[in-house]
Amino acid sequence: MTGKKLQAWIVDDDQSVRWVLEQALAQADIGTRSFERAEHLLSAISDAEPDVLITDVRMPGMSGIALLERLHESKPDLPIIVITAHSDLENAVAAYKGGAFEYLPKPFDIDEAVELVRRAARKTNGASETTAANGALTSMIGQAPAMQEVFRSIGRLSGSSMTVLITGESGTGKELVAQALHEHSPRADKPFIALNTSAIAAELLESELFGHEKGAFTGAEARRIGRFEQADGGTLFLDEIGDMSPALQTRLLRVLAESEFYRVGGQGSIRVDVRVIAAPNQDLARAVAEGRFREDLYHRLNVIRINTPPLRHRREDIPLLLSHYFAEAANELKTPAKTIDSEAMQALKAYEWPGNVRQIVNAARRLTVTAPGTVITVDDIPPDLGGDRDAQEAAQDWTRSLAAWAETQLSSEDKPLLDSAVPEFEKTLIRIAMSRTNGHRQEAAKLLGWGRNTLARKMKALHLD
Repeated sequence: MTGKKLQAWIVDDDQSVRWVLEQALAQADIGTRSFERAEHLLSAISDAEPDVLITDVRMPGMSGIALLERLHESKPDLPIIVITAHSDLENAVAAYKGGAFEYLPKPFDIDEAVELVRRAARKTNGASETTAANGALTSMIGQAPAMQEVFRSIGRLSGSSMTVLITGESGTGKELVAQALHEHSPRADKPFIALNTSAIAAELLESELFGHEKGAFTGAEARRIGRFEQADGGTLFLDEIGDMSPALQTRLLRVLAESEFYRVGGQGSIRVDVRVIAAPNQDLARAVAEGRFREDLYHRLNVIRINTPPLRHRREDIPLLLSHYFAEAANELKTPAKTIDSEAMQALKAYEWPGNVRQIVNAARRLTVTAPGTVITVDDIPPDLGGDRDAQEAAQDWTRSLAAWAETQLSSEDKPLLDSAVPEFEKTLIRIAMSRTNGHRQEAAKLLGWGRNTLARKMKALHLD
C-alpha cells in the first residue's frame, strides 16, 4: 500500500450510513466511493477496484449476500466487510460462507469499523471453499453485542472442522452453539451426537464413549457401538467434561491425537474421523492448576474458544426470547400465544435469570399455563421470576440513600451539591452501561441516551478511559 492511498468503497441504501462512514474514513486518510445499490457497484468495479469493500445486507435489488457471492467468484482476493441492522446467525454464516472478511452488526463503533478497514486492507482474503450445510438453522436468537460475537465465531468456523471449547454458565445454550457449528460445517450431512458426560455413571462412561465387546464385563451381553463410532464423519459434543476420571482423560487424549481407540474388551483398534466440541462444567484452567485435569488434554480441547454470554449480560434480547418461546409454548399446548404488557416486561428484564435461556424457556411455558388472560401483567409474574413488589420497591431505595448523602454533604462541605453528585452519578451510569454492552461504546451511549462523542468526552473528563 506504500505510496498509494487506501481506497474503501461503500454500498448501502441508507444515505446516513454512507455519510458517517465517508466522514470517518476520510479523517483516517482513507479514500472512499459510495454506491446506493449493488448493481451500481458492479458497473464501477469493472473499471477500477478498491482495496476494501463495505456492503450492507438488505438493499433494493441485489442483496449484499448475493453481491458477496458474485464478487467472491470474480474477485476472490477483495476483502469485503458486511454490515447489517438485521443481524442474526443466518446472515452471519451466509456472510462468512460467501467469503466475507468480517461481519459487523449495526449500530457499530465507528472507530472499530475504521480499524477493520485497515486490517482488511493488510490481509488478503483467504476464504476457502466450503460445503453448505444441509441441516436446518439452529434456533439461536440475539441482537446483543455478546451474541453477535458468538454468531461471528460460528460464521468464521463454517468451513472448518477444528476442535472447539464452548464455555459459559449453565443454561446459556452451549449445545445450540455446538449444533450450529456442526450444521454450518463440512460435516453437516453426517451425524451430530451429543453426550452429557456428567449424566453417565463414571464406571459406564468409558463404554458409552468407546463401546464394548460382548462379555467385556458383567452384563455386556452384546457388542455396543460407542458414541465415537456413532459420530464417525460427523461431530461429537461432550458436555460437562470437567469431572472425567484421569484414566478416561488419557483415553480421550489419545483419540484426539491419533483418531484411534479400542472398544472396552476389544483387541483391534478402530479409526474414526470425528470433530470434538466440548463444554466444561467448571473452570478447566483452574482444574489443570489443581491437578484435576490433564494440561495436554486441555490444550487439545481449547483450540478455539467460544463463550456463551449469560442472559443478564444481554437483557435487550429478553423480549425477543420471550416472544419466541411464548409462541413455542402456545404451539405445544395448542393455545393462543401470550403477550406481555410493558410493566411486566420491565420486571422480567430486570430479573437476574440465574438459569439463563433454559429458565426463560420454562418461564414461558409456566406463564402460558398460569396467566389467566392473553396479556401477561406484572400481577401474573410470580415472586421467583421478579414479580415481587417488595423487590421492585427496594430498587427505588437509591433515592432515599441519595437524600441521606445530600444531608451529610450539606452539613460537612460548602461545595455545591451538584458539583459533587453529578460526576459520581455519571461515572456509575457509564460503568453500568459499558458493562452491559461489554465495552461497546456505541451501544453504551445508546443506553445512556447520549451520542457516542458525548460518551467519549464524558469518559475522558471523568478519567474512565
